[in-house]
Amino acid sequence: MNFSADHAARKWPSDWHANRWLPIPVIAVFALVLTCAASADASTKVPLPRPRPAEAPAADRPQPEPNTAPDQAASPQEPAETRVPALSACRQALTESIAIAPSIPPIKGPGGCGGEDLVRLEAIVLSPALRVTLKPAAILRCPMAAAVAEWVRADMAPLAASLGTTISELDNFDSFECRGRNRVKGAKLSEHGLANALDVRGMTFANGNTLSLTDRTVPRETREKVLASVCARFTTVLGPGSDWYHEDHIHLDLAERRNNYKLCQWGVYDPLPAIAPLMPAERPEEAPPRQTDEEKAASEKAAR
Repeated sequence: MNFSADHAARKWPSDWHANRWLPIPVIAVFALVLTCAASADASTKVPLPRPRPAEAPAADRPQPEPNTAPDQAASPQEPAETRVPALSACRQALTESIAIAPSIPPIKGPGGCGGEDLVRLEAIVLSPALRVTLKPAAILRCPMAAAVAEWVRADMAPLAASLGTTISELDNFDSFECRGRNRVKGAKLSEHGLANALDVRGMTFANGNTLSLTDRTVPRETREKVLASVCARFTTVLGPGSDWYHEDHIHLDLAERRNNYKLCQWGVYDPLPAIAPLMPAERPEEAPPRQTDEEKAASEKAAR
């Protein structure tokens, strides 16, 4: 096909403008433009809802909280269980230079058992190279653990030094236990149930010797020194002579009472005799017979 310039004039009739008709391609373009314009005009004429009647109740709309910017989102609250509780003064003072006593979570048991600010007292530090291990470790409130540590460091360590040795272990007979006093069913909650008490049977020295606090063969002077030390530091001390529940150990606690009353009941008994007392001698045969009850009554009546 030849598209040279001299034939280009033959593509359209020369009188199209005189007859007022447009070529078919131009008509098609105009039709497409008109169709698009009509569609755009129709899309802008979306029907709006009718006005709300005057008698209709007012719509409830959420009101912004006072002193709160409407575009400011509320910050999420941190869950209570993830918050780290502040350390008590006791917990801050009971450092690893005094005792190995890691904190443990609060205990909430039945009947009010348990407590807060609890530690697991594993050892008492006497020096960087010397520790007194609790066997087994004791679950105690921090103030009770601090009192036990101070007792061992200030009183028992010097006592051991006077005997020519050092303390290596403390015999923990009982610490936290959810129970009533003396394990009697229905009794008042024991200080053991509050993690506020420690039962001690004795201690072991570095030279292998042991000190049983209720052993009558231990020199009385030694046991009396221990008695004086615990009664000065703890509000309750129960041992032999207090009741038959404490014949083989010493109970220590920090129970709070009116007027700061303290209870110290520990009988430091002398050793039992090596030989039991002799039985009464048999009655001699020549001795007169004993009076019967009737004879005694008759003789008393006659004496009146």
